[in-house]
Amino acid sequence: MHLRHAILATTALTLSAAAAQAQTTPTTTPPGSSEQAQPAAADGGQSGDEIVVTGYRGSLREAINVKRNANAVVDVITSEDVGKFPDRNVAESLSHIPGVSIDRRFGEGEKVAILGTDPALNRMLLDGHALASADWGGNDNDPSSRTFNYSLLAPELVDRLEVYKSPEPRIEEGSLGGTVIVRTRRPLDLPANSIFASGGYSYNDRSDKGNVRASGLYSWRNADETFGVLVAATYDKQNLTRAGVEFFGYDNTAPNADGTYNSPFVNRASDGTLSLKSPGATITGGTIADLYKAASPFGINYAYFQQQRQRKSVSGTMQFRPTSELTFTLNGTHIDGNYNNYSQSMYTIPGAWTGDVLQSATISNGVVTAASFGAARQQASQLDTLVRRTSLKTDNLNLFADWEGDGGAKINFAGGWSKATGGRNPEYLFNVQTRLPYSYAFTSDSATVNYVGDPTNPANYFTNPNNNPAQIEGRPVTTASGAQLVAAQIGGLDYSVTTDRDIFGGYDATIPVDFGPFTEILLGSRVTDHVNRINARGVNTYLQQSFNVTQLGVTALSTPDGTFDGSGGMGNATKYLNLPQQAVIDILANAINSPLVTKVAASTKVRETVMASYAQANFDQGGVRGNIGGRLVYTRDVSNYATTLSNTVNPTPVPTRTATDYLKFLPSLNIAYSITPKVIVRGAVARVIARPRYEDLAAATSLNNVTLDGGGGNPNLKPYESTNYELTAEYYPRAGTLLAVELFRREISNYIFNTRTNAVFFNSLTNALATYNVNQPINGGKAKVNGALASAQTDIWGGFGLQANYSYQESTTSNTDVTGTTLNLPYLSKHTVNVIPYFEKGPFQARVSYNYRSSYFRTIGRLGSREMVAPYSQLDASASLNLTKGIVLSVNAQNLLDETYRQYNATPDRPTAFYKNGRTFAAALSFRM
Repeated sequence: MHLRHAILATTALTLSAAAAQAQTTPTTTPPGSSEQAQPAAADGGQSGDEIVVTGYRGSLREAINVKRNANAVVDVITSEDVGKFPDRNVAESLSHIPGVSIDRRFGEGEKVAILGTDPALNRMLLDGHALASADWGGNDNDPSSRTFNYSLLAPELVDRLEVYKSPEPRIEEGSLGGTVIVRTRRPLDLPANSIFASGGYSYNDRSDKGNVRASGLYSWRNADETFGVLVAATYDKQNLTRAGVEFFGYDNTAPNADGTYNSPFVNRASDGTLSLKSPGATITGGTIADLYKAASPFGINYAYFQQQRQRKSVSGTMQFRPTSELTFTLNGTHIDGNYNNYSQSMYTIPGAWTGDVLQSATISNGVVTAASFGAARQQASQLDTLVRRTSLKTDNLNLFADWEGDGGAKINFAGGWSKATGGRNPEYLFNVQTRLPYSYAFTSDSATVNYVGDPTNPANYFTNPNNNPAQIEGRPVTTASGAQLVAAQIGGLDYSVTTDRDIFGGYDATIPVDFGPFTEILLGSRVTDHVNRINARGVNTYLQQSFNVTQLGVTALSTPDGTFDGSGGMGNATKYLNLPQQAVIDILANAINSPLVTKVAASTKVRETVMASYAQANFDQGGVRGNIGGRLVYTRDVSNYATTLSNTVNPTPVPTRTATDYLKFLPSLNIAYSITPKVIVRGAVARVIARPRYEDLAAATSLNNVTLDGGGGNPNLKPYESTNYELTAEYYPRAGTLLAVELFRREISNYIFNTRTNAVFFNSLTNALATYNVNQPINGGKAKVNGALASAQTDIWGGFGLQANYSYQESTTSNTDVTGTTLNLPYLSKHTVNVIPYFEKGPFQARVSYNYRSSYFRTIGRLGSREMVAPYSQLDASASLNLTKGIVLSVNAQNLLDETYRQYNATPDRPTAFYKNGRTFAAALSFRM
């Protein structure tokens, strides 16, 4: 705590800050056009003299001026110069905008929530069009959720970020909260022979590793400004180490319909008599009746995760302007990411595995917060090792043709293609068990597991001893003689590759008119064909007798010293058996492997065709300006998946196809009124939709044979629908200063929420039918989101300045958890605060960014757990020094407070995860001319 207070005090005194922010872009720029908005006068139009302000303050002033001249409610972040974006991560920059927040589950911001809505319900458009997206297979909010992993996007390639909180008909539909449009640079907008190059080094104190980072950009145009070429490339590498404790939900959280409980520790006879499953166990803090009704952790996992993120990107843009009216733009991007990772999980499942050897239990507030167990009859704990090979690739190619006549008439044609692949290719899974006696105890922010015996000794671990007839997806695994193999599964190889492909084409036209207050009519149409496919294959691996790890002939290590320090994880479970990645691969290779088969039940394909047309009228008269119009959208989804039969031994998946379609009209109105030259009020109302996740439209059922839970989709889901309201007031007292307040409301129908039911499926590990707790998405929920935002931005004196904003958001829904409690909307924090002081004078510039968000609901987890994320603070700092006119030295630090990411089930006394991701420090030297 002393270190935290010292850092906070120091940063408060330095008054330095990060992340430029403001709002809007001219509303006549078609979203698919190559045309870029031009900055307004640097003085904000408040005097007749032009004042040139550059650097960070210049980018803030430009953003203020763009906001001031806008019709819609839009926030903008601009680059200070070529290759000089405010943050090292685009998502981190977006999080400084009022009403925008990010989740830092893996330390680095990846997905963006806008105005209290799930990242899956907001869209990212690259230069006005959708970009195919894939992820690495270990992230909750994966690419089938229609969002985008912003960590893949190199900030050096970005000119401007536009966040539309109120839609216009010309902007592609599909967002409930808002739409992020990423604008890239164009060669005809830059001076000839513009050059940017940067090289640097970053270090993460958790992984204790450093890596190099480099980027470069070159832009050329001819003297006539009729032809230009821009090329850019980036290379970035990071080593992440995350350690923490996870709880796999809670047993016995609610009574059955008949009032009985499913206690893992207490038997109930037909006459109501209660008895311990482990006679002689002692109970503290209650009676056997209290233990019968008490909840307890279903599983406690000490998770050790290592990942190397290596990203390379190349982009190019070519422009040709044969006449002053006509411009052709061809651009393309290739992003190549390597996200290989290794996850090791040492976990126990107290009730199901050791409930019959309970020695003592402590009850507090209806929860078994501590317990001890004797040696297990079958197994007490399991070590899962998962080696994932993941290569992410994203490619896109787009062509724009922009014509503008002398009278202001415009027509823009656009077409493009993008494709992304990623996932587990493959994932090597190997597990071993131990029978060691153990005890556990936990509080709201700590967990302690102690084994009686040495959890680092490989002789204490053994492979699965339970031989059964082997099968994969209902098909028997046979030996060389043709007989069915009888063996115990010890793991396998899982291939699950997502391919996301998007093709679009359309036009946008602007027609000047002089009809009352109306100045322009905008018309356009677009057709999009999108395919999201998951190709799953697999190999099951078996042994016909159980071995301990010392007999497997591989190197056996233990988790490094200090791995769980500061995470909340304690006890001798912080040091357990650690197998090198190659050892896992070798063990599987030397065992009995089934043939590689296509996993029909896990393979899905969703093809979505969208046809949309819009009409928009822009008006401006007597200090009142804005736009009104509507967008007509037809959507057709064809889902291909396989149904897993319940109550069937060795079921064979049944291929199934479902087609749905719908037609929606989405009207909208944006209006801005200049009360005085310094005061502007805005209002907006719109009807919007957001389509279901692709994975939710594919009804394949996935099952976890260890934890006995699973999930499936629903191909008949309808889109989310919402009526959105915005009201803002902005005060511009002088150049570079803005005070603003914003009120918003979202009235959402057809909200998709998960229902959980018990169903009987075949368990291939035990070779028997078992009851699984399976969740499935359905429509029917309603939600309302209300919020108020306040922001301020100003230069103070002597080079000091300040940005600050506060967001208050609340929601009400008809969605409830297993206990009947009403759920908040995912990723909605009631309170969010950004404070960004900065200093810029002469060759020196420094910024500090402090972000706080209060607790928020993240997802429904295992056993219906209501996963909440505890309040989280992030403190970042950056500074730069211009060594010469074109050479800049910069330093950057992220997560200076070394914050712990915490999750809990509904209330803090039922924790579900503690994670430590560490601090990151970086330095770079850049050159531009």
